[in-house]
Amino acid sequence: MEYINADSLVDTAWVETHLDDPNVRILDGSWHLPATGRDGLAEYTASHIPGAVHFDINAVSDKTSALPHMLPTANEFADAVSAMGISNEHRVVVYDADGLFSAPRVWWMFRVFGHDNVALMSGGYRKWSGEGRQITAEPSSPAPAKFAATFNAHMVRSLDQISRFVDDQSETVLDARAADRFAGGSPEARPGVEAGHIPGSSNLPYGRIVDSGTGMFQDAETLAEVFKAANLDAGKPIATTCGSGVSACILGLGLHLMGNDNWSVYDGSWTEWGGRDDTPKAKGSE
Repeated sequence: MEYINADSLVDTAWVETHLDDPNVRILDGSWHLPATGRDGLAEYTASHIPGAVHFDINAVSDKTSALPHMLPTANEFADAVSAMGISNEHRVVVYDADGLFSAPRVWWMFRVFGHDNVALMSGGYRKWSGEGRQITAEPSSPAPAKFAATFNAHMVRSLDQISRFVDDQSETVLDARAADRFAGGSPEARPGVEAGHIPGSSNLPYGRIVDSGTGMFQDAETLAEVFKAANLDAGKPIATTCGSGVSACILGLGLHLMGNDNWSVYDGSWTEWGGRDDTPKAKGSE
């Protein structure tokens, strides 16, 4: 069994043969949860794939929002990626430090802003460096390019939209957080964010579709089995959510690989929903 949209993944060997390809742009999309104490930019500065540019989801975001790394406007996104030397004609390849965590968020952002010619490097920097492929600390300074962004509203959900889905159940809200966080048994790390989940939502921890040993997606057969076991309604769109809109994109990319593009990401995710006094919260496994 093969991934239906396998072209959204490339392997390390493909990237190595395209390091000097003028039609390819490589992005290091590494971001880490604050509790880890790790710094994606500092790690990139110390060592990265030659020619890669760092894409910081906190920097390329809505600076007017108090929520973490919310989507910027189309113009802001276009300005940021143009400065990275990316045009609408480029094939964009994104990776992250550990294989499969923040890079899908960058992949999703490009698709939100109309650029579908974007792929994830399977295994990330961990696999690349583990294979002994070339690395560098030399900064990448590509010449600016011209990128035109077009916002795809189908791929994003807001708090108001999620609130309507709670009432009418017209979309499946699928939470990528670990089961204990979904159930409300573990406290949330961010101050002022209550434990629990969106009422009526379902839980599919992203770790179930990721091979923790390799930092890569499970094979297509396993993905199909996991999504089938989640009992998703084939007739309903899916709105993925998580803590702050990062691991929700892992579920989204997994659905895409299996040929399902009837999904979106709740950008504010639980940080927004769980941090408000006017939103209902549920606890337990259902």
